Amino acid sequence: MQQKLFLPVLNNLEKLFNTKKDYDVIIHAGEENNQKEIYAHSNILRCQSDYFDTAFSSNWAEKKDGKYIFKKPNISPHIFEIIIRYLYCGKLDLNVKNGPDTLNLLVATEELGLNILSEYVQEFLIENKKEFLQHDPIGILEATFQHETFTTLKDYALETICQEPNILFGTDEILSLPAQLLESLLKRDDLALDEIEVWNDLIRWAHAQQPTVNKDPSEWTKDELTLMERTLLRFIPLIRFHDITSEEYYDKVVPYDDLLPKKLKNDILKFYLVPHIKQIGSLTSRLFINIDSVLINAKHLTLFAAWIDKKDKALKIIPYKFNLIFRASRDGNTAAAFHNKCNKGATIIVIKIKGTNQIIGGYNPLDWEGYAIYKITQDSFLFTFNDYRDINTGEIRRVIDANHALICNQQWGPHFSDLSMNPHNVWTYNTNYYPELDIPNNFDIDDYEVFQVVKK
Repeated sequence: MQQKLFLPVLNNLEKLFNTKKDYDVIIHAGEENNQKEIYAHSNILRCQSDYFDTAFSSNWAEKKDGKYIFKKPNISPHIFEIIIRYLYCGKLDLNVKNGPDTLNLLVATEELGLNILSEYVQEFLIENKKEFLQHDPIGILEATFQHETFTTLKDYALETICQEPNILFGTDEILSLPAQLLESLLKRDDLALDEIEVWNDLIRWAHAQQPTVNKDPSEWTKDELTLMERTLLRFIPLIRFHDITSEEYYDKVVPYDDLLPKKLKNDILKFYLVPHIKQIGSLTSRLFINIDSVLINAKHLTLFAAWIDKKDKALKIIPYKFNLIFRASRDGNTAAAFHNKCNKGATIIVIKIKGTNQIIGGYNPLDWEGYAIYKITQDSFLFTFNDYRDINTGEIRRVIDANHALICNQQWGPHFSDLSMNPHNVWTYNTNYYPELDIPNNFDIDDYEVFQVVKK
């Protein structure tokens, strides 16, 4: 009902905006070939904006022939007309396909002190963040870092790029990324990218900043080495070298070995040679998903998710939640404790073999309920990682006899037919219903964990 009252008022104000009747403001928007005079009414602008109220005050205003003269060379005529129309009648037409214009509009709203409009435009950008980031990822990031009030948009932009790094990483866009923005991304723990890919892009970026440096590091002069050291000084400590395999390190990092501080090189060598060393430096592995585990990290989950979905490569975006529901050292290393906690649908079992770096386990897509019965499924599998620190050592074997995939027995712990914990807490492995894996026939464990697998 009230709409019938305020719509005619807004329509009349829009008509005034279009006709410019009795205008008393001349706005010189833009510069050079993209300059245009925009006419407006000071009373409306002052009523809608404290910025304009101050600008038209006697201390600031420039007047000529009875009209206020307002100059804004850094705001394009197109953007200024969008803002003025909004101030007259509240109308705003945002086009998701025109990212640069929308971003320029957002910057202009902050400069003109239009806080409500600024929040609205930020929300629009956030709702359509993927489209805008694909069009202009660096422009979005630069704007959010230059303007303190854009914190919400900055957080969304960084989070989205970390979740979908191919928006920026692996493309030529990253070569022109300002150092501050690159540093902010490399500091994040949720960057969903293999660490060797982070390193490769960092080296590409450094060469782009120093195009005169020889692309072959073995041919560098002393001056070229010094130049690259200065370029990469703040970034080298942000690389999680413990998430780079020894083979990747030898192939991709060793050629640039002279860039690494001596202590770091010693720490890396110690990590590869000493079994119990889990981490290099103070930075932990990038956790693009949270995981509560003393045995595995987020990278294992990317591979588990791929195996569940019957894919060959680890997934960047994981469509499952892995909820820890049982840890033997915490909840009790008995069959009763296992069944009390783990009858919750699909589960992944992760077991660390005592005195080794090997972890093994299996996936049950069904549940563990029942007494001395086989569970039938074609989707279960067993796996092993010869070195739990390196997901590239992971191997999987899918069930070949679906009728004997799993055994549910309240007197036993996890029982994948071939891999099981008997009523005396003894772990055994044999090959009957799954293809063979390199797992001892009898073994002791340090611990084992069970994760409930829930589709997001």
